[in-house]
Amino acid sequence: MTTHEILVSAKKAKAVLSPLSSKEKNDALCAMADALVLATDAILAENKKDLEAAKGRISDVMLDRLMLNEKRIVAMADGMREVAKLDDPVGKVLSRVERPNGLVIEKVSVPLGVVGIIYESRPNVTSDAAALCLKSGNVCVLRSGKEAFASAHAIVEAMRTGLEKVGLPKELVDILDDTSRAGAEELMRARGFVDMLIPRGGAGLIRACVENATVPCIETGTGICHIYVDESADLTKALPILVNAKTSRPSVCNAAEVCLVHAAIAERFLPMLKGALVDEREKDGKAPVELRLDERAAALIDGTKAGERDFDTEFLDYILAVRIVDSVEEAAAHILAHSTGHSEAIIAESAEAQTKFVNGVDSAAVYINASTRFTDGGEFGLGCEMGISTQKLHARGPMGLCELTSYQYRIHGNGQIR
Repeated sequence: MTTHEILVSAKKAKAVLSPLSSKEKNDALCAMADALVLATDAILAENKKDLEAAKGRISDVMLDRLMLNEKRIVAMADGMREVAKLDDPVGKVLSRVERPNGLVIEKVSVPLGVVGIIYESRPNVTSDAAALCLKSGNVCVLRSGKEAFASAHAIVEAMRTGLEKVGLPKELVDILDDTSRAGAEELMRARGFVDMLIPRGGAGLIRACVENATVPCIETGTGICHIYVDESADLTKALPILVNAKTSRPSVCNAAEVCLVHAAIAERFLPMLKGALVDEREKDGKAPVELRLDERAAALIDGTKAGERDFDTEFLDYILAVRIVDSVEEAAAHILAHSTGHSEAIIAESAEAQTKFVNGVDSAAVYINASTRFTDGGEFGLGCEMGISTQKLHARGPMGLCELTSYQYRIHGNGQIR
């Protein structure tokens, strides 16, 4: 089908989805999850095609994002079942006012309608997006990047089998066949068909959507995440937090990309940092982290001299930019100048430093003595997520079910006229 034909079908499908009860939507989600697991062999065969085509063209870290196995498919299905257990966000009375003339005005949550998602090389986004859209009463139109298309298409076919099993039209979830830039731009400009567009991917994709979309668009994902180690920090706490934030999965948007260290503890902490991220990992046969150091940090430990853009880069790899600062205020100022507004963390025992930091930075998620890797819909109790919004209007931070709804005013009268 052409992109236009898919969008026409999606618009028609809204009328089927919006009146469904919570039980009907939950039954559909569970059927989709079961169908996903049953289709494991077919999905893995298509994923193998994607991996073979991508080898040599993308980094090993990005290949890991693309790779599926039985465990990851089970996790995708479990994520859908978790969404089924969550409260239905549709039909909630958000506020109720009775006016002096007797009118009762209710503000009620309603679905957005048709949600378009443009994403790159993470096949699990396919099931996460479909699950959140269905539960929140929205039709889902997916546009996968070419690197993950075979995998994403197989996942969609499995989920559509689940929908048909419970008597629902497969058009509630669809994927565009056109993975070209023109295909993406058609989705960006589908006024009258797409009610919200959500890009999930690198800075280039997000910028293209924000600059070119004529439909409402949520800016998501790019994560130049900072961890600031204050002079009051418990260094035995700081070290494992940094190791986790940088190395547990460096290809994701909530991984740390920059470490700021207070000058008062830099001489003691930076050798510890190098030992954990470089020396010990090399000894254990793991990929070492390349430390890109500002001039002051380079005087204390070995590493690579930081380049002009290293504090403005989302590496998505085993690379960490390191800078020494003289105060929490300087750390906050650096973050304001270089952050993408995703996630930041302070490691500090001083309540005063913690307060200055959280008040001084302006990101969607701000952590005190914890890894930035928790900025995730599942970790926030949202089941899964549609993406991490780094803007402020409509949604901010991990986007779960509530962020996929709008609201409608429903006014109850008894013959009132004005």
